[in-house]
Amino acid sequence: MADEAVESGASLIKACDIIQVSTRTIQRYRKEGEIKADGRIAAGATKVPANKFSEEEKQTILNVVNQPEFANLSPNQIVPILADRGEYIGSESTIYRVLRENKQLAHRGKAKAATNNKTEPIEVSRPNEVWSWDITYLPSLIKGIHFYLYMIIDIYSRKVVGWEVYEAESADYAAKTISLAYSNEKVFGKSLILHSDNGSPMKGATMLGTLQNLGVVPSFSRPSVSNDNPFSEAAFKTLKYCPIFPDKPFESVDLAREWTSEFVNWYNEIHKHSAIKFVSPGQRHRCEDIEILANRAKVYEEAKSKNPHRWSKNCRNWLQIGVVPFKSLRIYKKKEIKPSKTG
Repeated sequence: MADEAVESGASLIKACDIIQVSTRTIQRYRKEGEIKADGRIAAGATKVPANKFSEEEKQTILNVVNQPEFANLSPNQIVPILADRGEYIGSESTIYRVLRENKQLAHRGKAKAATNNKTEPIEVSRPNEVWSWDITYLPSLIKGIHFYLYMIIDIYSRKVVGWEVYEAESADYAAKTISLAYSNEKVFGKSLILHSDNGSPMKGATMLGTLQNLGVVPSFSRPSVSNDNPFSEAAFKTLKYCPIFPDKPFESVDLAREWTSEFVNWYNEIHKHSAIKFVSPGQRHRCEDIEILANRAKVYEEAKSKNPHRWSKNCRNWLQIGVVPFKSLRIYKKKEIKPSKTG
């Protein structure tokens, strides 16, 4: 077929591409003076590996591992025991493979099987649906002693919905902070999730009891996962690297509270947050961002209509961010928590 194509004026390379044969193969056939059948078809695919276990050997493995004395042991434990008896039925990987083929690869023993600690993803679509909170240090004049800033962030709007500065870390202070934020935001009777890390103030009895009474569902970061609370960590970075953060330590807890109040006002009402299309968290929390972004889009459309040659593509996307995906939730399910009607 390749020769016929070449005689008709086609390129040998193009002809070989169509029949999926290498040009070197054609050249080798011509050099040998005869056309041979492709040896890859006759052999290779039907060749049986020399080390393949027969069906009888696989059945022997199943018979052994299903004996009562091995019922609670893994292949990693069975193989050494058999070796001590002078027996060998296969390697650990072979036994695992045979068990898998026969759908017998289940957890063996009384201990609970290891679980995949997956998080429960959620799409936050309104204010006061999911909050995130954490504690950070504020420096004091005494080396080694700090003030502690408790701060609660609304994940949807990024607004600081609650904060307080104390001289210590405790579940009691955390409970007071969340209770005040809950009251100020008027969340009574609504479903609310509060996410945090696994610190002792977050899991203290007073804190969990307060959340139970308020009807707030607690969520915690996965153990040893440092990036499961990104919203609070991002807010703290903004706080400590903003231009108004003082260069010197705070002289007292009252001065720390005074400065934090100024920062929260700036952050909520003046700061244009990049993750929410550069509106302030307060504007998004009050749903004012819809009109603001629509006006921005109108300005861009008018600018494009006046000078269309300056726009090679569509105008900037000023559509509101409808939902905020949050994949780090690990809901605390120790008890069923129902919303409180009275708060």
